[in-house]
Amino acid sequence: MATAETHYTLPLPGFDKPVKLLIVVAPYYKDIADNLVAGAQAMAAVCGAECDLIEVPGALEVPTAIALAERQAQYDGYVALGCVIRGETTHYDTVCNDSSRALSLLGLQGACIGNGILTVENRAQAEVRANPDGQNKGGGAAAAALHLIALSRKWAGQTKGIGFRP
Repeated sequence: MATAETHYTLPLPGFDKPVKLLIVVAPYYKDIADNLVAGAQAMAAVCGAECDLIEVPGALEVPTAIALAERQAQYDGYVALGCVIRGETTHYDTVCNDSSRALSLLGLQGACIGNGILTVENRAQAEVRANPDGQNKGGGAAAAALHLIALSRKWAGQTKGIGFRP
């Protein structure tokens, strides 16, 4: 059972230049989404990050909005938030897999993304995970984005060359 386990959480990074995050949320389950957003905003505030917030219709639109922002706006990182609760059809599997895969592909292209899209069996699981005073998965997603931004800034400007050695 997960509640009996202990987990290590990395200390939050510090920044010498301002950080701007875009939080993209699918508010299909509005109360769950609001808790995820609250957790993400609070975590970002601890690092002094500025946050903008946009809403999209569903979890499948979250990666598209992030891809658009990555191409057309000026953000250091992104926090993907939403909740998918298993229903009676296979649509759950499609939404979970495709949203996660799209976010992963954006990350592999260099976008600093924290994935806080909950994929749960029932509302009770979602409530525990979204609660900022509970598991705080929104805060965890913001922390993940902040850690990736710190790595990106650490390695910015470093190149490996084209394979030739002097």
